[in-house]
Amino acid sequence: MKIAVCIKRVPEMDVKFRIAPSGTAVDETGLKFDMSDFDGYAVEFALQTMEGLGAGEVVVISLGPDAVQETLRKALSMGASRAVHLRCDAVPADGYAIAQALAAELRDGGFDLILFGKHAADSASGAVGLMTAELLGIPMVQACTKLSFAAGRGSARREVEGGAELVSFPLPAAASIDEGIARPRYPSLKGIMAAKKKPMDVRPAQLGPARLTITKLELPPERQAGRIVGEGAAAVPELVRLLQQEAKVL
Repeated sequence: MKIAVCIKRVPEMDVKFRIAPSGTAVDETGLKFDMSDFDGYAVEFALQTMEGLGAGEVVVISLGPDAVQETLRKALSMGASRAVHLRCDAVPADGYAIAQALAAELRDGGFDLILFGKHAADSASGAVGLMTAELLGIPMVQACTKLSFAAGRGSARREVEGGAELVSFPLPAAASIDEGIARPRYPSLKGIMAAKKKPMDVRPAQLGPARLTITKLELPPERQAGRIVGEGAAAVPELVRLLQQEAKVL
């Protein structure tokens, strides 16, 4: 089976972000970057699938500036066969422009399965995989928690509110991976050394025209400090008054 996994380089999310002087981007000064979490699940699932079959190829693809090669090398050190860097100065905010570039790369690749993370940790739109599959004319299953293949077809489980949805689809197909399907392995020293020798193709990203742009970014306002209005039952009248007159939620 030939599997492509589309991954994204994103900032680590456990920091306080600052707005860049342009007002339309995050200030990247001092930020650390890594593979988006859901993309890591997708890479691991692809590797486990290839290992279970005993044959196949896992190709990782990422779009962006030269810095994304570090993220691609991490996937190679985990066990991916080769990497493709679609170079552009910056990742556009328009998911459709990204999908056009990915579809142009994937269209003639002969892939049986194209995987995405459920959504990227920074934009969280979850739309790029869906639009890429539509451009390629293949079925797409979103947010899979289980995925298996037999006789040229795939079966997937999706968690939905109050239950689960089981779907079947023909290959080739695309799917996005939810958490719980696989925990990403840590690259071994042997894997890190091997990754340096694995092929990485670099070519210009064939981005479509950006129809969606960011005009302004703003941080949310600081939360006001809490107030203690009293203790026990004696505080209830004052609390009700504040909820009615100040918070206006009653």
